Amino acid sequence: MTPEQKLKSNFKTFLRLLWKSLGLPPPTRAQLSIADYLQDGPRRRQIRAFRGVGKSWIAAAFALWRLYCDPDRKILVVSASKQRADDFTIFCQKCILEIEWLEYMAPVNDDQRWSRVSFDIRGASPAQAPSMKSVGITGQITGSRANDIIFDDVEVPGNSATDLMREKLLQLIQEGESVLIPKDDSTISFLGTPQTVFTVYKTLQERAYVPFVWPARYPKRDKMFSYEGLLAPQLVDDYDKGVAHEGFPTDTRFSDEDLRERELSMSRSNFMLQFMLDTSLSDSLKFPLKLQDIPAVPLDIRVGPSSVVWRADREHALDLPAVALPGDRWFRPAELGESEPWRDTIVAVDPSGRGKDETVAMILSQINGNVFLRKMYTSTDGYSDRTLLGILDMCKKYGAKRGIIESNFGDGAVMEMLIKHGREANIPVGWEESRATTRKEDRIIDTLELVLNQHRLVIDESLVKWDYHSNETLAPEERLPKMLMYQLTRMCREKGAVRFDDRVDCLALGVKYFQDIYAVSEDLEITRKRQEEFHTLQQALELYPSQALDRLVLGGGIESLKSLTQQVISMETR
Repeated sequence: MTPEQKLKSNFKTFLRLLWKSLGLPPPTRAQLSIADYLQDGPRRRQIRAFRGVGKSWIAAAFALWRLYCDPDRKILVVSASKQRADDFTIFCQKCILEIEWLEYMAPVNDDQRWSRVSFDIRGASPAQAPSMKSVGITGQITGSRANDIIFDDVEVPGNSATDLMREKLLQLIQEGESVLIPKDDSTISFLGTPQTVFTVYKTLQERAYVPFVWPARYPKRDKMFSYEGLLAPQLVDDYDKGVAHEGFPTDTRFSDEDLRERELSMSRSNFMLQFMLDTSLSDSLKFPLKLQDIPAVPLDIRVGPSSVVWRADREHALDLPAVALPGDRWFRPAELGESEPWRDTIVAVDPSGRGKDETVAMILSQINGNVFLRKMYTSTDGYSDRTLLGILDMCKKYGAKRGIIESNFGDGAVMEMLIKHGREANIPVGWEESRATTRKEDRIIDTLELVLNQHRLVIDESLVKWDYHSNETLAPEERLPKMLMYQLTRMCREKGAVRFDDRVDCLALGVKYFQDIYAVSEDLEITRKRQEEFHTLQQALELYPSQALDRLVLGGGIESLKSLTQQVISMETR
């Protein structure tokens, strides 16, 4: 096999020679593993490796190798910024001009394109598409044609902070499929570092863009779940052979001391994100509302627990659907107090017009400072008669005597219609309006974060299942964002944090009503109640001792003694 044939048959050989020609050290193990994946990996792939490993340099070498093997090949480079994409093509141009064994690829006449944004190589057949072209993700991708598309760091914090931003970014990325030349060896490669667990790279993974993940250190075994089985095969093999040492560098690019210095100089979350490719810590700080802070318990329609002791450990974990961040799940309470009738039951209503947004109503009650989310009603019919009567029927069933409604929509018209329908159906509910004056994301987090941190919001287990199975006729990408628990756990302080927020906004509206109760200590409330019961017993024994004792012996209870006391006081008054 001639030297040229060796270069064309093995990208790693080409990479070693290119690195030597550029005066660089030999490729490291991580770099050679990435080279293997680029040559032999799937046609649609992702490369997630730690910052500084040289992903873009290796991808540029891969683009040059493709042109070296086939001068008619077309390469399209896309980055978040036009400048970064141009830097990629300029680097390839300089390699062609300055490396002796690549000089033959430079054009020999002015008929061929040769600019920083697009160029042709010598030997390329006449074509509308250049040999290599660079473009920003928001630039003109449509109309291009390419055998190999390289998306180099298209996701950055500035274009992926919210659901709406990520949805727009995905739409731009999808243009790549339409410009890819339909050949068996055509490829689409993504190079980048995920910014959050909601990264577009995760969505692309679900669409069969297979990831290759190489962190800077060997992750601890109890943290392996964060990588979802996507670690590079070479690292997995190290674990299988017993040569992987947890916490040690995976490559010679950075020493242990260098990584330690970077970890100390950077924030913990940034190091985990940029070097360990673990988004869990970054997300836990950015997204404060978690399912694990909401005890889930089967609730009776007539009575609820007087106290709830929160516990989040393996023993109390629940097998309930959890549309949340990795590691977040449902837990049942460690202990429940005695049952007592529901107090202050209300209905919270967040109305909307017809369409994708939902009109949402929730039944909430409180006992001793704990708020219980008992039932939810949703409709896409806006404020139709069917929707309004459905809300009122739920109020009647669960005993809601007061209603809180968001007045920003309809300027009070929906409340008037609810009053009218309630009067006609003989379902009396005292309605009051609540007008929002602060930004929605801040308002929702400010209301719910404190309550969840104190574990004072409790949810009915059946409602968790109902929320998960609602909207089952929709496609997954439309169904999941409409779930209450999806909206809750994805809520952050970025504007437009979630695409749909009807359910979590309604929950915040209802919880806000009870905020003045949260200052009441649960233990103090129970103590106050017991003192009241003792006073009732003492009063009953003083007024009518024999009958009071009879009722206690027969199990009449405090409520029976209250009734007896009132009867005696009424008789004495007459």
